Amino acid sequence: MPELDGEWNVRRTGGLLPPMVGIRKRINGASGATIVGARALGVPFDVVGLELRYRMPFRGFVDVLSPDGERFRGRATFRGREFGRFELVRSAGEAPVQ
Repeated sequence: MPELDGEWNVRRTGGLLPPMVGIRKRINGASGATIVGARALGVPFDVVGLELRYRMPFRGFVDVLSPDGERFRGRATFRGREFGRFELVRSAGEAPVQ
């Protein structure tokens, strides 16, 4: 999904998610990673439509996205049950893919 390609800042908007300071998502085509901390520890996922499906050992976790203007709203789920909400906002200097 080309409109998801790029680097995104993650902002918590509700639920059981911890503060998302310094968390971002890097997406390129059918794959990506949630980047945690300054060491850039990446948690890999596959992009399937508007879902980010995490790989082992985080299988069962899925971020479900919906477009909201130039950003995306997200629902963090585990085995189909929502446990938090967030939004993705393009990192500074990232232009939307046309």
